[in-house]
Amino acid sequence: MGLNKKSVDDLQNLKGRRVLVRCDFNVPLKDGVITDDTRIKAALPTINKLLSEGAKVILCSHLGKVKNGPNEKESLAPVAVRLAEKLGRPVNFVADYHVTGEAATKAVNEMKDGDVVLLQNTRFRGEEETKNGEEFSKELADLADDYVCDAFGSSHRAHASVAGVTKFISAKGGSNVVGYLMQKEIAFLGNAVENPVRPFVAILGGAKVADKLNVINNLLEKCDTLIIGGGMAYTFLKAQGKEIGKSMLDESKIDYCKEMMEKAEKLGKKLLLPIDTTVAAEFPDPIDAEIEVEVVPSDAIPADKEGLDIGTATAKLYADAVKEAKTVVWNGPMGVFENPTLAAGTLAVAKAMAETDATTIIGGGDSAAAVNQMGLADKMSHISTGGGASLEFLEGKVLPGVAAADDK
Repeated sequence: MGLNKKSVDDLQNLKGRRVLVRCDFNVPLKDGVITDDTRIKAALPTINKLLSEGAKVILCSHLGKVKNGPNEKESLAPVAVRLAEKLGRPVNFVADYHVTGEAATKAVNEMKDGDVVLLQNTRFRGEEETKNGEEFSKELADLADDYVCDAFGSSHRAHASVAGVTKFISAKGGSNVVGYLMQKEIAFLGNAVENPVRPFVAILGGAKVADKLNVINNLLEKCDTLIIGGGMAYTFLKAQGKEIGKSMLDESKIDYCKEMMEKAEKLGKKLLLPIDTTVAAEFPDPIDAEIEVEVVPSDAIPADKEGLDIGTATAKLYADAVKEAKTVVWNGPMGVFENPTLAAGTLAVAKAMAETDATTIIGGGDSAAAVNQMGLADKMSHISTGGGASLEFLEGKVLPGVAAADDK
């Protein structure tokens, strides 16, 4: 899937060519300081490859949601500083909120081979996210000869800097390709789902069934065992006729859960649900507060308690399923992992994945945060850099950022 797309390795004679690279520099910031630079590091192989061949490299990315227009808090200035450290060369940051204005044009015109320019946050332009982003797409394309999409975390959005720009690059005879990070994501996620070494175990957690409807449906057809944890497990338990106390419930999705359980049975797939649950009187406030919990069977959740993590027997059941797998894909925590007491289920799954020699893929988002927090990241085959994008991939959707690249 998607591997028939041209990549950076297909770009020839780069010396002196202006290459626009859409990166994912949407890093977490606290008081202007980057707290996790994983995404910056993930962009380096593509950038270094282009620089080594004498290209003029123009980088762009969004940061944050940018609800109230351009502001210093969501400027890419801190990214420019960290990136220069990692590349070991200066990064010329164009701070202009217009992103592609005169300042950007001037900076690009003055570039020498092997120079790096970073444009301002693409979402400072409202047209980045709207359907009428033609003008902004064209302005981005005017700065460059070729375009590289290496922002997997944004590749599920048909934004100006992700997909819109490609048509204007093509119009002037330039190439549109995917970067090394995109290639790696497509290879791991694509192969895992389309061509897995079996047994293939998929683990889905997180809060709501609604967020994972299509993923559950698609993965049931591809995997051998589907494991359900997190808040969405309680809607499945309710669909089995169990009482779930004050636990989270997607009332309108009970019938859907019944359908999925029937589908699993019909296809001969294992669908594992919690056999016991860690319950408390209420949700912790603040989220990491000390909390009193007890573990009860899943069919004996007290009416005045709510389930906040899988129980110990379930953790063992899930870990055993992981140990027998040859391919494991995991998206979504097993419980309220931000709380030390309620992180046990998520930790048990993460440990089982760290200890297996199967291909282990973490589908971004909270699962990636959990694995990083637990210090197990380097034990996984692949950790996706995009939560939403990897979910859409697991749903079997075509990502606009991939689709827009030139075919081989």
